[in-house]
This record gives sequence, structure tokens and C-alpha cells, in this order.
Amino acid sequence: MDRLLGLGGFLRSRRARINPEDVGMECVGRRRVPGLRREELARLAGVSADYYTRLEQDRSKSASPVVLDSIARALRLNQSERDHLFTLAGPITDPVRRHAGAWQRIPPVTYELLDALEHADIPACAFSRCLDILAANRPFRALHMWQDDRPARDNSLPKFFFLDPNSRTLYLDWEHVATDVTAMLHFALGRHPHEPRINELIGELLENGDFRRIWAAHHVYERASGTIAFHHPMVGDFSTNYQLLRLPGDLEQFLFVCTAAQGSPSASALERLGQIGQKRPSFP
Repeated sequence: MDRLLGLGGFLRSRRARINPEDVGMECVGRRRVPGLRREELARLAGVSADYYTRLEQDRSKSASPVVLDSIARALRLNQSERDHLFTLAGPITDPVRRHAGAWQRIPPVTYELLDALEHADIPACAFSRCLDILAANRPFRALHMWQDDRPARDNSLPKFFFLDPNSRTLYLDWEHVATDVTAMLHFALGRHPHEPRINELIGELLENGDFRRIWAAHHVYERASGTIAFHHPMVGDFSTNYQLLRLPGDLEQFLFVCTAAQGSPSASALERLGQIGQKRPSFP
């Protein structure tokens, strides 16, 4: 498990995606693994091969910002990946440590928002920094075919994608969306490395082969919007636009909302989901 977490695993995954030709190096001899060798990356970053090796083997966490910036440029990291690198390599600072392991609560105004979206047949949920779903309206439950007696701790985005077989048929591009969810979990772990709930969740999911494969790629980002295509057993095929918003009262909580253009077949599908959801008790 340790090789799939932390600074070393992240550096290895980013190094593996850069070919020598990409950075103007001549590829000489047969390579056993994809990407640049450690000494080649170290040369690009302007650091010694021994020093870079210690970083990749998690034997050193004393890199200066200047060195980290050089490594980030050599690895061609985007802004989210660069921020993640600095978080992993820097001193451990967890601003929400005092809340570690606590189940987050949402304020009444967020329940009111979810209810308002429900009346418009818009699936929506609020989830935590640990990607636990804290509350969801009826259309969201109907969309995901969730029973109302589910234990609260099972209402988790990563658990749904990797442990609930319904996700494989519900999401037409399951691999793409599951990768997005895993990238968010990577981002959360980088920010809160001592959060018991996150570490417990990752430990459980690493028993799943698909999660282990996607997790090992070390994708790190927060996708704020996009389009998702569904195949729902009760309303058929449709697609929605989604938005991911930080809730103003707590920046560690997020609102996920699905919408469709008014009058479109997808909007009709959401309306039917709303009608299905009305036959079920509301989310606790």
C-alpha cells in the first residue's frame, strides 16, 4: 500500500508518462519500464541523481521550494499536480486535523437548497472532503438506485463506483468518471494525510483491482464541470451536465448538481426520475 501513496509513488507515476523523445533526449538501449530514468529526470531538473532517488524512495522530505519547482517543471506538471507535489513534499500541515475522523454535518440552509433542486427534478447531493455523501435529494437517490435503508457510511462516491456493481452499467463511460473520483480522492489525501476516514476508505478500496489500477496512475485534479452519460434501467439512456461547487459555509464541503437543457429528452428523463423519487422517503 505504501508504494501507492505519498511522494515517491506520485513522482514515479509522473516520470513514467514522459518519454525521452518528449524532452529532446536520444533513446539509447532497451528500456524495461516506460518513461524517463531517474538520472535523466534529475538531469532535467538540475539536481543530483542520488538526491532525486532519495525523494522518490521517500527517504527525504526536505526539498526546498526551488528544487520542487524545478522538478515540477521537469515533470511537466499542471497546476493541480504542482500543488499536490508541494503538499506531499512539504512539512505536514493539516488545517482540519482537529476534526479528524469526525462525521461532517451540513447546515439547514443546504438541506433547503437540496429540497429546492428536488422540486425542479434536479439530482443533487452534498459531500465531504472524504467524498462521503452527507445528504442527497430524491432525484439523486432515484438516479443511483439507492435504497433508503443504506448505512450512512456506505453513501460514499468512491465506494459506489468501485464496490457497487450498479455503477458499471449506470455510467456509460464508467472508466472516465471513476478516474475523476479517484483523482479527487488523491487530492483529498494530499491535503489531509492524517484524516482517518480517508485512509480507512483507501485501505478498503485497495482490495479492489480496478481501484488499485486507477489509483496507481496518481491522477490528481478536481473537475468542476462536465457531461455524464447514463443508462438507467427505468428511464433509459440520457446525459446531463454537472457542476461541482464548494459550499460557502464550509469549503471542505461540496455540492454536486446534474442539469439538462429545458425541453430536451434528458430533461424528460430527469423529470421521470423525480416522479420515481417521490414514491420514496426523503434522505435522512
